Amino acid sequence: MSNSISLAEICISAASKTWKGDGEILATGIGLIPRIAAGLAKLTHNPDLMMTDGETYLISEPAPMGKRDASSDQVEGYMSYSRVFENLWGGKRHAMVTPTQIDSFGQTNISAIGDYDSPKVQLLGVRGFPGNSINHKNSIFIPNHSMKTFVQGEVDMVSSMGYKSQELSNGNFEIKLVVTNLGVFDFNAVNNKLQLLSLHPGVSVDDVISNTGFDVIIKSEEATPLPSDKELVLIREVLDPQGIRNSIFGE
Repeated sequence: MSNSISLAEICISAASKTWKGDGEILATGIGLIPRIAAGLAKLTHNPDLMMTDGETYLISEPAPMGKRDASSDQVEGYMSYSRVFENLWGGKRHAMVTPTQIDSFGQTNISAIGDYDSPKVQLLGVRGFPGNSINHKNSIFIPNHSMKTFVQGEVDMVSSMGYKSQELSNGNFEIKLVVTNLGVFDFNAVNNKLQLLSLHPGVSVDDVISNTGFDVIIKSEEATPLPSDKELVLIREVLDPQGIRNSIFGE
């Protein structure tokens, strides 16, 4: 296997671990890296994951990125919009999302930048973020770790709740993992503070601190584990044979 491992592949491998131990729940990877990561999780450490083809069917094997012959999909059942919500409301779903802003409480924003009454930038709106955060665990992928994303104070508009208001959830609220282009984090420090778990190759603690708008607990300065040979084969030959993943970081 080639020693030339890309940042995208490191992030995919790290992000796939977020579904480890989840058992039979609906895995939703929103965005390219999270989507490939969910597929890698199903093919390695959690074969029980429920996964859709990105449209309306449950499939037993993850669908590769890009154009494909959908007739070869191994369909297990119908996953209608209403069935997705049944899983969501019951806490039987784990999504990895990519918000525009995140703060020290774990609150995220995908709605607007600036004053909500007169925003500088209008984004997607809250979409499904409120229901997701209240009803099931989530993880986060950030491709550009900076102070514009990891903001000082609170996010401009709270699209999904954080640990500041976790009592509003049904008891399933959790931010399990945060993967960025700099490293791997979680919110399991004292008082649910963001903490560093590992650094990607070539990244320093100072890089993390200078690009985060609030205090980060440094739990570990270890290097993020590189993808195994098996994971690289699955990423490169099964999940993303067209190499679309490389567009995320311009590799």
